[in-house]
Amino acid sequence: MKTERPVALRCAGRTVARYTTRPDLAADHAPRPHLHPVTTLAGRTVTETVPGDHRHHLGAGVAVPDVAGYNFWGGRTFVRDRGPVALDNHGVQHHDGFKLCDPDGFVEELSWTAGGERLLREHRTVAVVPLTDTAWALDLTFSLANVSGRTLSIGSPATNGRPGAAYGGFFWRAPKEAAPPAVFGASGDGEETVHGVPGDWVALVGREWSLVFAGATATTRRDPWFVRAAAYPGVGSSLASGARLPVAAGETVVRRVLTVVADGRLDRDGAAALARRAVAS
Repeated sequence: MKTERPVALRCAGRTVARYTTRPDLAADHAPRPHLHPVTTLAGRTVTETVPGDHRHHLGAGVAVPDVAGYNFWGGRTFVRDRGPVALDNHGVQHHDGFKLCDPDGFVEELSWTAGGERLLREHRTVAVVPLTDTAWALDLTFSLANVSGRTLSIGSPATNGRPGAAYGGFFWRAPKEAAPPAVFGASGDGEETVHGVPGDWVALVGREWSLVFAGATATTRRDPWFVRAAAYPGVGSSLASGARLPVAAGETVVRRVLTVVADGRLDRDGAAALARRAVAS
């Protein structure tokens, strides 16, 4: 697979993100377009790609571990009564092209293929939203249309028998530091409190940076957050939490997440205010 020059996204006169459309990665990484590096306005990097602990984590983007049994997340597949298993079942998100590509955002068409078949057509919109002198927001919407001609279902390790592992959908891998980041949200403080719980927003706060993730639609806000801090720093959505998500032929699944990227360490009031401002923008 050919790696192309990343698309640069700009805010307040500086590049704050780069988007790789065709990464040159092994099949078991579930190759897919992704954002990395993403930085604060002061230049601090707040994404990680191919880290040693989970080499299939690719910055910020969209990844799903189980679409009709195919792995679009990367790494091993969790199999009921067996645990994580290395399977030859990985899919690829193909960049079909941009309908629009400007310094402050783009509109992209993608094909999710596996087993020699196109399963999903994705329409992805990414926009940079200026907020303050020390914060901006990344506005990401993905629309997954079932083009297989039959009903598909989206699952997760949780729906396949691994409690607490309902990841799949939007996902942001943050950089690991000497100490785990602080975690808090609308529902309270700590990883155990906000993980697996729906909420208007959730914050991940590192040494000199803060990320605030907010669901921008009612449907998005009903998805529980997937949050990791102690093992590794990452936040995502859960398309399939308590049960698999069926997607009928021709049906489209749409989610929209805004991520505030701020310098410094935000407190609860500051995070909540920026989340509201981002969603209202």
